[in-house]
Amino acid sequence: MRFGLIWSEAANGLRRNVSMVVSVILVTFISLTFVGTAVLLQMQINQMKTYWYDRAQVAVYMCTETDNCVGGAANDQTIAAVKKQLESPELSPYIQKFYFQDQKQGYEQFKQQFKGNSIADFVTPEMIPQTFWVNLKDPSNSAVLTETLSGAAGVQSVVDQRSYLDQIFSILRAASFTAIGIAALMLVAAALLIATTIRLSAFSRRRELGIMRLVGASNRFIQTPFILEGVFAALIGSIMAAGAVYAIVHFFVRGYLSDRIQSINFVGDTDALVVAPLLLLIGVVLAAASANFAISRYLKV
Repeated sequence: MRFGLIWSEAANGLRRNVSMVVSVILVTFISLTFVGTAVLLQMQINQMKTYWYDRAQVAVYMCTETDNCVGGAANDQTIAAVKKQLESPELSPYIQKFYFQDQKQGYEQFKQQFKGNSIADFVTPEMIPQTFWVNLKDPSNSAVLTETLSGAAGVQSVVDQRSYLDQIFSILRAASFTAIGIAALMLVAAALLIATTIRLSAFSRRRELGIMRLVGASNRFIQTPFILEGVFAALIGSIMAAGAVYAIVHFFVRGYLSDRIQSINFVGDTDALVVAPLLLLIGVVLAAASANFAISRYLKV
């Protein structure tokens, strides 16, 4: 097979269909940028889950005078009993550490959290429950604590903070799936546009293709330049998408968000560099498959 002739044919095809090639580049660029963003968003969610789930605590809220508890408000005896249970051989293997927060400490923390909010004016220290904050060695074992302490004298409720995190991560996961859905639609549009471009390129060179068939050129020899046209256009779009994803992470995520939200460990440049080869692979495979399908169908007609 004469590679020089094949490359020459591919270059001629690109020059003849500049507007369509530019369209393929732009659609591939936009669709793969969505793909890269969706992948990085999923990586960010998994990273945040690992970080926050490991630090999530179980709160054992003691009864206050305003709660409708059977035994009334918690007293020194019930608090001591709960502490003894946390230190017991049954629960201590699951617990990394715990500490007790009285009403005064809880009230000060509440005022700090709702500083400047009018709701703080209507809350008194007596309304804030005394609380045992428990860090588990394995947060997934929170059910052991819930089953043991729920219903104990003086205990109002046992709350695993991961339940609050689940709501946040479900929203982020929905956003990730939305981005993936949009990316999938854009990839379908890119595949259809590549196939259309190849068919138009083949139609504009139908006389040349007829002569090549008459002189005995194989289908592989005829198809290869068209496949290269689609791969070349998609590869440029893929490189642009990889660059855009890296720029988003480097300048926006690491340069803007991380300076303003320091409590979250964001994805970094290394993660963007990991995603880049994936985008190049998707772009090349998508273009090659679409172009091969289009030119094969055309040659059979």
